[in-house]
Amino acid sequence: MTGKALRLGTRRSKLAMAQSGQVADAVSQVTGRPVELVPVTTYGDTSREHLAQIGGTGVFVAALREALVRGEVDFAVHSLKDLPTAPHDELVLAAVPVREDPRDVLIARDALKLTDLPRGARIGTGSARRMAQLNAYAVSQGLDFETVPIRGNVDTRIGYVTSGELDAVVLAAAGLNRVGRSDEVTDFLSVDTVLPAPGQGALAVECSVRDTELIAALAELDDPFTRAAVTAERSLLAALEAGCTAPVGALADLLTDGPIVKEMRLRGVVGTTDGTRLVQLSTTGPVPETHEAAMALGRDLATEMLAQGAAGLMGERAL
Repeated sequence: MTGKALRLGTRRSKLAMAQSGQVADAVSQVTGRPVELVPVTTYGDTSREHLAQIGGTGVFVAALREALVRGEVDFAVHSLKDLPTAPHDELVLAAVPVREDPRDVLIARDALKLTDLPRGARIGTGSARRMAQLNAYAVSQGLDFETVPIRGNVDTRIGYVTSGELDAVVLAAAGLNRVGRSDEVTDFLSVDTVLPAPGQGALAVECSVRDTELIAALAELDDPFTRAAVTAERSLLAALEAGCTAPVGALADLLTDGPIVKEMRLRGVVGTTDGTRLVQLSTTGPVPETHEAAMALGRDLATEMLAQGAAGLMGERAL
């Protein structure tokens, strides 16, 4: 597969450009063709409203998908957690590369950890999911802090701490790793404390369903374990009928015995943003070997969570 440069559609943020650049290098190695980045501005990048107000689902990917459908780019890279769970008729998820660290992290003043924050500390996050779990953790541990809604890129969010406006902010470990700022992390939040967003840390590489040659090439980047995990997580999100800004956390991880992969565990959580009510469940079973099996894993856990009252805790429901 040789010829002219492939056009990779990406958001304009520093993080998006960094992760798209990594994929571009990998695709170039596989195809033998140069890859050029084509920056696209999305509605989520230009709106200053909080994500819950603009109905978060798809706001960071719609413009990229439109560029793909119009043939302005050959493929696109998204943060997988931003991708709507419903399939797109004209596009295919051609690759889900090996996942980065899915955890959330704290960047706090004076190198503080979460449990060291003083009473009344203000923690910034743009995520209802993080708010729900952090506030629930505070209640369970007798901690006293306030979660504050924020927007902005990595620089803006960390700036709230360095300026003294906030005591700490919560960000995704994967994003900080990709832009080379993981040394600023003061605390890695255990997934037992805060479950990440479904698909967090993973990338989605999309292209046209008609470009069979490119689909085959991009498949070289696909990691089957990551794909199975994020498929289960996103199936849970879809079955809850929740958008990507709803307070839903999910993580599928592999249980191993030495080098041997034994089972996959899927954990899910839904909660009110004040942390007073949480529904948190998990299930463990064989590692899904098909798309349908991974979908069923997520669906089944969502059914259990709905039976425990999850629907009433989500606020915003996907339309």
